[in-house]
Amino acid sequence: MTDTTCHMSISLDGYVAGPDQSRDNPLGKRGLELHGWHVGDPRATEADEIAANRWLMRPRGAYVMGRNMFGPIRGEWDEDWRGWWGAEPPYHAPVFVLTHHAHDPIEMEGGTTFHFVTEGFDAAYARACETAGDEGVDIAGGASTARQALIAGVVDELTLDIAPVLLGGGERMFDGVGTFGFEPVEVLHSPLSTHIRYRRVAGT
Repeated sequence: MTDTTCHMSISLDGYVAGPDQSRDNPLGKRGLELHGWHVGDPRATEADEIAANRWLMRPRGAYVMGRNMFGPIRGEWDEDWRGWWGAEPPYHAPVFVLTHHAHDPIEMEGGTTFHFVTEGFDAAYARACETAGDEGVDIAGGASTARQALIAGVVDELTLDIAPVLLGGGERMFDGVGTFGFEPVEVLHSPLSTHIRYRRVAGT
């Protein structure tokens, strides 16, 4: 069975993005504060932050992400959007993007190809597993896609970067996911975030 991971930064009050997301503010108001541990804060050079970044960037065989994470376009594809990450995205593997609107695959530099799946999460996840084999699948986000993966019961390892921030609103991940068990297997502390890596408890 393909090992499936999900790695998300989250606020103390349970939000993975702030309110009022837009093209100019893709993580919403104050959402970037959740990610200071790996982007934009000079304190992120601490050893624990470096180790957590290795968790985030470890190679996987395929990824699943939501259209909201891929970009700001809604409805029909009316422009040549190729993601937030420039010519060479950090994935270096096939990425299956959930969308209601069909789109031809987009091949990028460095081995990343975005495939657009209109049949829902289960179909995207099945294609990712078939592609990845024993190299593993990562649920790349955002909140809705991570929530669907948790509801489907496919997440074997969940890593949370808990930032010392209260956002007060935005995108939540755990609403409606039901009850099941994870146990912490590794914890890293730093001024910017507490990183907790959990494994799914067998039978839950």
